[in-house]
Amino acid sequence: MAIDNVTLEILANHCRAAAESMAYTLYRTAHSTFVKETEDFTTALTTPDGFTFATPTELGATWFVGLNYGPVIEAIDGYEDGDICMTNDPYSGFVCTHPPDLHLWKPVFHEGEIVCFAVGHIHNTDVGGAVPASLSRTLTEVHQEGIRIPPMKLYARGELNQQIIDIMSTNVRVPDQNWGDLKAQVAAMHTGERKVREMIAKFGVDVFRRGIEEIMDYAERQARDLVRRLPDGSYFFADYIDEDSVGGNPCRIALEVTIAGDDVTFDFTGSDPQLESSINMPTGGDPRHILMMVGLVYVLYSLDPTILLNSGLTRVCHSILPEGTVVNPTFPAAVGMRSLTCMRLQGVIFGAFSQAAPDRLPAGPASGGPIMNVNTVDNRTGRRVVASIDPISGGAGGNPEQDGTDGSGANSSFLKNTPVEINEAEVPIRILRYGLARDSGGPGRHRGGLASELTFKVFAPNTRITARNRDRTRFTSWGILGGRAGGPSAFRLNPGTNHEVDLGNTDILTAGPGDVIHVACGGAGGWGPPWERPAVAVLADVRRGFVSAQQAERDYGVVLANGDIDGEATDRRRTEMQGAASQGFYHFGPEREAYERLWTRANYDALTEVLASLPVHWRFFMKTRLFEALACLPADERSGDGGEVHALFDDIARNYPELAALR
Repeated sequence: MAIDNVTLEILANHCRAAAESMAYTLYRTAHSTFVKETEDFTTALTTPDGFTFATPTELGATWFVGLNYGPVIEAIDGYEDGDICMTNDPYSGFVCTHPPDLHLWKPVFHEGEIVCFAVGHIHNTDVGGAVPASLSRTLTEVHQEGIRIPPMKLYARGELNQQIIDIMSTNVRVPDQNWGDLKAQVAAMHTGERKVREMIAKFGVDVFRRGIEEIMDYAERQARDLVRRLPDGSYFFADYIDEDSVGGNPCRIALEVTIAGDDVTFDFTGSDPQLESSINMPTGGDPRHILMMVGLVYVLYSLDPTILLNSGLTRVCHSILPEGTVVNPTFPAAVGMRSLTCMRLQGVIFGAFSQAAPDRLPAGPASGGPIMNVNTVDNRTGRRVVASIDPISGGAGGNPEQDGTDGSGANSSFLKNTPVEINEAEVPIRILRYGLARDSGGPGRHRGGLASELTFKVFAPNTRITARNRDRTRFTSWGILGGRAGGPSAFRLNPGTNHEVDLGNTDILTAGPGDVIHVACGGAGGWGPPWERPAVAVLADVRRGFVSAQQAERDYGVVLANGDIDGEATDRRRTEMQGAASQGFYHFGPEREAYERLWTRANYDALTEVLASLPVHWRFFMKTRLFEALACLPADERSGDGGEVHALFDDIARNYPELAALR
């Protein structure tokens, strides 16, 4: 018998509150800054077969709405009351998506039967491996990214498996911190179990069992209703990570979104081959893997913030994920930096859907700012410190109604900043500046959100800094409908001195006493022509320090004199801008426009075709050779129709006779 709508709504609120209670338990008892301040964690409740039906809305990471714990639940041979299981292995069921994410799940029993699971993860600051904080683009296989624990019982009938803790503690750099965070996770699991028992006592077990299924069905109906309102059609969009490896070539994420009635298909054919770096996304080819669905959930939530957030939303979509590509790598590909690729992928999904609903969705979100980790020694005490000091995030894209959120918006808004006082109290560094980066937001009628920037000084020799997710120094976020691209990111050592070094997309740095590090995220894209932005709004941005007077005149057409608007000069400048404006739905910036004159869509289609004919372990190698060859091809021999890629491939393949037997 179906549950009436009032009871279902009340139950859904109770389930969400239970997940939030779990989150508060974890948030208040965690040890590491990255969990208790940045809030890179999740809590949730799943059905007995692993589908998420309740998540928080105010605390923790918002990426994992709809994460399916089924593969790891099935990996355990039987459950008993008091069990808590764990894994951080990306290749054991593809639930964990890089080694620092430690997932727990606890069965909740009623009269001897499992009614649901309490689940969740934390991002450990360090799980061992080749570099402090475990993550770097330089790593090439998952074995370098820290200790991996396959699905197993951490607690069996309430008894702790101390051997697991001993193995983990031996292999990580700050074992007390890891153990403290793990105990906070366990406490969150207990909170979830207690809250479920309270719901069963209130509603009855039958209503609870039926209700959690109907909650997901309701979310699916909401999602399908939203999709039906979008025009049917196919919408292609692609974007790039600056480098596919250290000093390498761009990494392309390509997506064809097809909307047909209330169904959506994501086809990632045309995305780059599996990489010899750690920015691969471990999906196992699951057509509804949550990493591929995050952007969809964000789009649906933007269209209707009242939708329920659970696995039901993902039922409207399935993905085509070619094996051996960056979106479906094969073991033992490194995956630790998948967060960078996820950010770019979410922007790609936004870009495709913005074609279907340009009057309702924003321009490109900012990206390229790292999560900063410092491994140093306190000179006063000799204490070794490994800590996350801040996510350097950027704003949301400008949208049809307003400017993008500054500093932390769109798909990075769940990452909370750490107060300067806490950073300086817990890590022996000095913060010199933490704020918004002027002129970083993409100009538009509605300005793109500004980037955040951080400058700090270190005091100990051999201070090792990891800056994971460094990107957007070359290809910036995109504007739409006349809006302009956002500004690039930055990473500099000793800025403004004779010893300044532009670090580009470097994500590992060793600094010494007195060294100063400056890092800034890229800015978000603008929405609508910038000359249509009210001049008084531009003046306000200048007075706040968000926009320089030079950018106000160059990009917005607002001329200032003596700190105020020169009306006549502004009218002339804006008339000039409007007459010179080029037409186009997107504005990508000069770097991407120049790049795509060489690597056209037809050339990329040809690249995809020839690389797909090779074994996986040859693809990245041949991609690199083809990029080198096309860059050297004389301009008069470039047609952009894909023919030159096929010809170059045949020439290169002749140098490797072993390929003939493999193709």
